[in-house]
Amino acid sequence: MTDRPRHSFLGLLFWLAVSFAPGLTGFLVQPDSSWWRHLKKPEWAPPDYLFGPVWTALYLLIGIAVYRVARRRDHVGGPTALLWFFTQLVLNALWTPLFFGMHRPDLALVCIVGLLLAIVGTMRAFARVTPASAALLVPYLLWVSFATALNAAIWQLNR
Repeated sequence: MTDRPRHSFLGLLFWLAVSFAPGLTGFLVQPDSSWWRHLKKPEWAPPDYLFGPVWTALYLLIGIAVYRVARRRDHVGGPTALLWFFTQLVLNALWTPLFFGMHRPDLALVCIVGLLLAIVGTMRAFARVTPASAALLVPYLLWVSFATALNAAIWQLNR
């Protein structure tokens, strides 16, 4: 397995842009701040200002991880790893419209559980190509696990 040396900086920029794409749904689906403010939330819910910086850091790590996988030439596990990557990316992008756009924490919960499973699948597939890429996704898995618990708590408190 060799790395592709040419255009690696452009490749990194490409994969970072792809990885940040789900974050655009927050701009496309403008959250209804009054709906969010009036939801009952658990006491352990983080402050709103924390979400942006956390997701920025996570998208950076995700982009670096997928870039490292994509650079591997002819690795037998590469196509499967990228399929898992794009699956989790789509589920990540769907969560915001379900939760904030449609005001459906129940559907968002189903989506985020699927996202968790897809992240685990992505990590397993990435580990076969380059274990360091799987390790870069650990904070993502931890944050989405926390977000799943938060989503479930919000759904329960507001049914």
